[in-house]
Amino acid sequence: MREERNKRGLTRRKFLVGSAVGVGVILGVGYLSRSMIRRYLAGIANTIELPYQGDTDSPSIWFEVLADNRVILHSPKVEMGQGTFTGLAQMAADELEVEMSQMVVVHAATSTGNIDPFATGGSNSISSLWIPLRELAATMREMLRGEAAKMLGVDPANLSIRSGRFLGGGRQITYGDVVSSVEEWHVPETPPLKVTADFNYIGKPVPRIDLRDKVMGMRMFGMDSIMEDMLYGAVARPVHIGARFVSVDTSIAENMPEVVRVVVEKDFAGVIAKSRVAAHQAKEALVVEWEYDDNWQTEAIEKMIRVGQGNPVEIQKDGNPEKLLSSGENIITREYTSPIGAHAQLEPNGAVALVSEEGAVIMISTQVVAITRKEIAQRLGMSEDQVNVIPTYLGGGFGRRLHTPNAVQAAVLSKAVGRPVKCFFDRKEEFQNDTFRPPTHHVLKARLDDEGRILAMEHQLSSGDVMFGSPMFPRIATPLLGADAGVWRGGMIQYGAIPNHRAVCWRVKLPFATSWWRSLGLLANTFAIECFMDELALKTGKDPAEFRLAHIEDNERGTRLKEVIRTVVEKSQYRDDILPNGRAMGLAASTDANTPCAQVVEVSLQDKEIKVHKVTCVIDPGLVINPDQVRAQCEGAIIMGLSAALYEKMEVRDSQLTPTIYGPYRMAMMRDAPREIDVVILQNDDQPGAVGEPPLGPIGAAIANALFRLTGERQRAMPVMA
Repeated sequence: MREERNKRGLTRRKFLVGSAVGVGVILGVGYLSRSMIRRYLAGIANTIELPYQGDTDSPSIWFEVLADNRVILHSPKVEMGQGTFTGLAQMAADELEVEMSQMVVVHAATSTGNIDPFATGGSNSISSLWIPLRELAATMREMLRGEAAKMLGVDPANLSIRSGRFLGGGRQITYGDVVSSVEEWHVPETPPLKVTADFNYIGKPVPRIDLRDKVMGMRMFGMDSIMEDMLYGAVARPVHIGARFVSVDTSIAENMPEVVRVVVEKDFAGVIAKSRVAAHQAKEALVVEWEYDDNWQTEAIEKMIRVGQGNPVEIQKDGNPEKLLSSGENIITREYTSPIGAHAQLEPNGAVALVSEEGAVIMISTQVVAITRKEIAQRLGMSEDQVNVIPTYLGGGFGRRLHTPNAVQAAVLSKAVGRPVKCFFDRKEEFQNDTFRPPTHHVLKARLDDEGRILAMEHQLSSGDVMFGSPMFPRIATPLLGADAGVWRGGMIQYGAIPNHRAVCWRVKLPFATSWWRSLGLLANTFAIECFMDELALKTGKDPAEFRLAHIEDNERGTRLKEVIRTVVEKSQYRDDILPNGRAMGLAASTDANTPCAQVVEVSLQDKEIKVHKVTCVIDPGLVINPDQVRAQCEGAIIMGLSAALYEKMEVRDSQLTPTIYGPYRMAMMRDAPREIDVVILQNDDQPGAVGEPPLGPIGAAIANALFRLTGERQRAMPVMA
């Protein structure tokens, strides 16, 4: 396939080769100039958009043309509600010259060979496939054209295409007719791609292709999965953090009704039964001995997560902020915190597995298809080619499906009985064994000059891990980077016109699992930085929007950020005082994965509770594939961020994470959602960018900033309370 150079001057192949060489060079000189190298890598990681790294040379493993002239796209990216399948179908349909009604999108099973070696996450499903998928579709189109020309006896150049039909020489033939007659294919050179003016579907609000099946309640999700002759499994899971499996007494469980077998492994014990209820009842009868360390409490965790505890890594620096912030007048220091957060997705984790001598088949909701296959193969002693992972639709992902040891457990149980086994967490187990959003602590410091401009600013943040420890992240890179890039996502100071600025990340290893949560550190970091900017604006008597604009650098990134701020002020009719109806407005902005987003919220107090009435969101994700999809993503991110900012909090009591059910773990309900969310889309780039996570950044800070105008009291901790 042709290597497409994007406007940033980076080809996919050069990125991969350069990354491998670069790591070797950096490892060699890292300890000579470690701080400089780490800041350089952090800066690159803060702006780079990772290209797709799977197979982009074989159209036939991506597309399947059916005899009835429909085209199946086997997507290596999974659909977890973000609308990716629809966007990918639009891109493919335009290059294939077919109608949207002819496109069918399914998850690519690993047996197809179309495997994403990375994951579905990072808000890059559309952007990473923007060039590769269109090239594959265009190449497939020309493969079909060449064979159709032979069949019709005409020059390929004389064939026109309409809705998956070739027309020429007074005759016509469908794509389906062509594939029904050809056995050996020639893959041509990738043709030029369509230009914007020629798009039929890209840029238009096409209805979601999975809408009907979801409305009709079709079997789509992991929990819906079934296999013939299926049994049910349940695994004993610890209730204490850091617990290690020691031993188990199975005598009671083995003799319970419907129990087929009890399986004891080196690291877990599980039950296989004829029904889900029987399996879980028998699991409760297992007498498991667990070993765990300390009697952890929330207060101890909060003491660990403090700037100054752990290992600091400087990830950003310009000028000499340390000197200017060490002493003198007009220095302001503030602290902000965020709590432990659960994923709390609707569908708990689980899988259906069938293991035989020939291999393994796994049906699962996962964001990491390739890693799931690898882990199962390693545990079963099989080659990866013997393991077929069939992804399903996800009943909520948000980073929770980036860890799938549950697939390994289901496979082990199936191997023990030689039959399919369906094994899922219950709700309590899901909460107790989540990979949580880590708590954070932030110290921000700034020095103002006599005219109210920021001379120097520093952001120091402390957090548990996000990327580090994940099977997605190579261990060799941990000492190299020092700071977890997931932790400081959104944590760099985006106001580049401040002449002296610095960001420092403190790593703390917590006693329980913390990892990816939608937008990673963006929500907490933006909460801290944008609340601090609001405080500085108020202290100087400046308009909060103008204060921000004055400190944004005049480069491409800064220009786009300025425009979303100016636009949100205009569209929301933002004002920095109490509105006539007793409400107040708050403003915040962030740039995540090269997508700037600004939000203004309108809030009031009702029965001493914060009520968000309206959110105006302006986002610039570059070229938009489906504007309805972008708006839906923004609405979902805003409500999820609002829920986290106002309500959500996990605690540790006697080494147990709690709450373990919905209700006590409070989340935003329909009554808490804003009556109005106005999404304004700007397109100041000629390529699609990130959408799924960037709108999550500003919402928490915008709410806190509005609340201050109502009450005169500054809330510096999430969840924000009146």
